[in-house]
Amino acid sequence: MSDTDTTTGPNAGGEANDLRTPIVAVLGHVDHGKTSLLDKIRGSAVIEGEAGAITQHIGATAVPLDVISEIAGSLIDPSDFDLPGLLFIDTPGHHSFSTLRARGGALADIAVLVVDVNDGFQPQTLEALDILKRTQTPFVVAANKIDTTPGWNPQEDAPTLRTIEAQSERAENTLNQRLYEIIGELSDNGFSADMYWRVQDFRGNIGVVPVSALTGEGVPDLLTVLMGLSQRYMKEDMEVNLTGPGAGTVLEVKEERGFGTTLDVVLYDGVIRTDDTIVIGAKNEPIVTEVRALLKPRPLAEIRTEKRFEQVAEVTAAAGVKIAAPDLDDALAGAPVRVVRGRAVEEVIEEVEAELADIEVDTAENGIVVKADTLGSLEAIANALEEAEVPIVRAEVGDVAPRDVAVASTADDPKHEVILAFNVDVLSDAEQQARDRDIRVFDDDVIYQLVDEYEEYVDEIERAQQTAVMDKISRPCRFRILDDHVFRQSNPAVVGVEIVSGTLRRNSPVVAFQGNTPRRVGVLKSLQAQGEDVDEARSGEQVAAAIDGPTVGRQIDEGDELWTELPEKHAKILEQEVLEDIPADEREALSQYLERQRKVDPFWGK
Repeated sequence: MSDTDTTTGPNAGGEANDLRTPIVAVLGHVDHGKTSLLDKIRGSAVIEGEAGAITQHIGATAVPLDVISEIAGSLIDPSDFDLPGLLFIDTPGHHSFSTLRARGGALADIAVLVVDVNDGFQPQTLEALDILKRTQTPFVVAANKIDTTPGWNPQEDAPTLRTIEAQSERAENTLNQRLYEIIGELSDNGFSADMYWRVQDFRGNIGVVPVSALTGEGVPDLLTVLMGLSQRYMKEDMEVNLTGPGAGTVLEVKEERGFGTTLDVVLYDGVIRTDDTIVIGAKNEPIVTEVRALLKPRPLAEIRTEKRFEQVAEVTAAAGVKIAAPDLDDALAGAPVRVVRGRAVEEVIEEVEAELADIEVDTAENGIVVKADTLGSLEAIANALEEAEVPIVRAEVGDVAPRDVAVASTADDPKHEVILAFNVDVLSDAEQQARDRDIRVFDDDVIYQLVDEYEEYVDEIERAQQTAVMDKISRPCRFRILDDHVFRQSNPAVVGVEIVSGTLRRNSPVVAFQGNTPRRVGVLKSLQAQGEDVDEARSGEQVAAAIDGPTVGRQIDEGDELWTELPEKHAKILEQEVLEDIPADEREALSQYLERQRKVDPFWGK
């Protein structure tokens, strides 16, 4: 039995009503099955209506204890639990999870990290792990798609150990190998982990739960582990004051027929009632308004797809609720919602402003413009860009408007004449202006793809700039006149040469070193390889070179070592700016050229 010995559940009496539902976030790499797993639990098919099967907006699903007990079967004895069930928030990506806050901490009490047993850890898995580490959110790993193991014999909705017993030795061994690879990856990232049934202390070790979102195998175990963890380690955190003023986070701002602009909110503390005065984080100053209606989806219905809401007089944490009220147009997704009840409005406004200040994005004097659909997305993009060392000049929630194009067009650097738009529209007049002013607008609904696209664009610009620089500067080259290969003695001298290191280009001045001082001997007018004119020759090649200026036997001779002349300014650019971009043999030629020059003048080319 549990600590308090009271029968519980959403409708039970006694002090158990003071315990709220734990909030569970589901994270993981794109396509690893986050939404499919929730669909299996809630029996809905949200994924069918999603762009590219990636969840784009946050939903909330309440799964009551009696439903969990039904799914988990013999694994759960409902009388062992005081908690009313689980509330899943289905984040569109870990970026939203990381910035959905509950008084400065993460909104979720616990998280499920979904990993495809075939793909293992992917970039987004690692990003999600970093966030879990940073927010110190306890989590379990759902090792999904076990049904794809070769030779797998599916056992619909069965607990993990029972389904593993039904497999051939070969299938079991294959699965174990994949699971231990995931455990190894967790270890590489600083987490001690094991199969969940071997974990004694879930605070010190991460439990790995093998599941299939398709067949339901392991889902009973996952729910059991989540309930057990919440009951055992977080019960104190779930205590709420049923009569206290409600506190929540805005998930989405949207139009609802018959109600105008509404807010989808996760309430994580206290209670909210019709006619309550509430304060909401907004684009400018916080909004103060009165609750006109509270709309609640039925249990197991999904906030963002369910159209049949029931109107209720009050809602107690933790729950997903839709709030209808006047003047909500400027409300921000990801912002705090506070019920004023019994306090001074100014005090609550200050509280909301302080929380919003935590989510502000640092901007620079020069940088790119960023627009996003929610505060969470905005901060997540800002974090991703900060890691990529990309400065931001303006960051706002909302569609791309002409004034954003105007800001982008003032950039000094072509790399900053850019707008990144996450999950927002580009207004038609802004689109036209962007075309007219040659401002690049990148729009995507997956953050890492948006940042990748921008980085690729920057690489293109830098390559083009590099090519332009490389075309204009002299390249280092050391070459030798071959014996018995004098085709003409002068006007111009035509000789066979071998490139020792570097790149020999036509129209390059040619020098010979006298001691450590280069002496100009002429200009390389043309190059021929196998009778064909060529613009350049590389290390190891032998070509015929026409050199205007010298006479063979006087200024130059067979066996002589010659060099392309490097102006000091060009040598400096080569050594300080593009050294990594030139071939190793060219670096060698440059190094030898600099070494000789610096024996005469130690600061030459510096």
